[in-house]
Amino acid sequence: MKTYVVRLDAAERLVLGDLVSTGTAAARTLTHARVLLKADVGPDGPGWTDRQIAAALEVSVSTIERVRERLVTAGLDAAVARRRPPARPRKLDGAGEAHLVALACGEPPEGRARWTLRLLAERLVALEIVGHIAPETVRTTLKKTTSSRG
Repeated sequence: MKTYVVRLDAAERLVLGDLVSTGTAAARTLTHARVLLKADVGPDGPGWTDRQIAAALEVSVSTIERVRERLVTAGLDAAVARRRPPARPRKLDGAGEAHLVALACGEPPEGRARWTLRLLAERLVALEIVGHIAPETVRTTLKKTTSSRG
């Protein structure tokens, strides 16, 4: 017995039908829309089994199960659209960026001709502005702020 049963109303079928018929969306979006249209057990839906849908659309049964689950739990948009990974919090806020730019524009450490990305990252950690930061993060932050390190 299926835990998540797809029952689309007329408006949802129309939206999915338009999406599939125009064919301008991403391939995954179109496939998920087709899965929902075929899995619909409502009065206007064909009510195909997961195996029939998998054979017709060349997707796995687990994909069909996930799409059905997302429709029931999160709604039509979530079932059709691609899931976005959660955004990572930034290592440097505005004050941290200001410290970094001030360091990069200031005098380099004793015995050095200029700042390196690694030295800047180590100094930010030593000053306890951040707990840990990669030199690549320092590079992208300086590039974003369009500052000159020289």
